[in-house]
Amino acid sequence: MKYKANRVLGVKPKRRLQIIFFLCICFLLVFWFECRIFSQGLNRKGSRHKFLEKFREEEGDTLWHGESGESSVNSISFQVLSWRPRALYFPNFVTAKQCQSIIEIAKSNLKPSGLALRKGETAESTKGIRTSSGTFISASDDSTGVLDIVERKIARATMIPRSHGEAFNVLRYEIGQRYVAHYDAFNPAEYGQRSSQRIASFLVYLSDVEEGGETMFPYENGANMGVGYDYKRCIGLKVKPRQGDGLLFYSLFPNGTIDKTSLHGSCPVIKGEKWVATKWINDQEM
Repeated sequence: MKYKANRVLGVKPKRRLQIIFFLCICFLLVFWFECRIFSQGLNRKGSRHKFLEKFREEEGDTLWHGESGESSVNSISFQVLSWRPRALYFPNFVTAKQCQSIIEIAKSNLKPSGLALRKGETAESTKGIRTSSGTFISASDDSTGVLDIVERKIARATMIPRSHGEAFNVLRYEIGQRYVAHYDAFNPAEYGQRSSQRIASFLVYLSDVEEGGETMFPYENGANMGVGYDYKRCIGLKVKPRQGDGLLFYSLFPNGTIDKTSLHGSCPVIKGEKWVATKWINDQEM
């Protein structure tokens, strides 16, 4: 009985101690080996991190670029507002100081906004369609250099060269003023053949508007088409002006035909004042 009492699971006490000691040694070896692997992984990761930091310090976190490319990485934040029409929103595209500078440049040259006339239309028959005041300013005529900066940024955002852009049309909308829904592109059947066509428009909102003054797209996603839409109504997708923000929309499809959903207008200002700078972009150099 004493012999049986000193055995556990059929193993003698002395043998049992040897087995326990051996298992402890194995466990320690496994633990040491795993620590070595983990440590080497961290070292490799740290070395890679240091290599990337060194690369970024030396190369400026850039990629190889073409002769006409840029030597630094830039990011311009935007939000896709719609695919029909293709409309993108750029928050904080320019600074408040730049906005005020453009307004000051334009203030002394404002005149009643003009309107491109269709065949058979007259200034009298189109009265009330566009009631804002505005002026055209080229970046080359701006001694402050602000419009040059904005124009370059628009070219980066659209990937269309500056040479394809018209002069900035800076507009002021006072209470009750508006622009009835229209197309920026010119339908040859209505306006006749032209040497170039407007493919996109970039709006820079120079001021906040307390109420009203939204840029609206009544045909967004095919809505209100073919139902006798009243062009004076302010419905559909509406973009509220916020100082410094930008809005880009395309008037043409890639195949050159007019996107019918790009119909847009400016809702009447109800309270406050609206300032906006528009850059029309053409398919030909201007």
